[in-house]
Amino acid sequence: MPIRVSLDRVLLDRRMSLTELADRVGVTIANLSILKTGKARAVRFSTLSALCRELDCQPGDLLVYEPGPDDSFDEDDA
Repeated sequence: MPIRVSLDRVLLDRRMSLTELADRVGVTIANLSILKTGKARAVRFSTLSALCRELDCQPGDLLVYEPGPDDSFDEDDA
């Protein structure tokens, strides 16, 4: 997938643990871990907003678009 999640870098910059972020945002550690490892297929805007609020960042600090050979549009992804 051409979207890369940079949550681990932002957490490191903020000196915050995944556990602390999960408590602040109200999301399980398991769900944040899925997002952090890039295995998530979707993220709710409300979750993204809460992450940005607690990490004092912009969505672009967490999500990066990296086009590649498998960068094809699938109607199911819309």
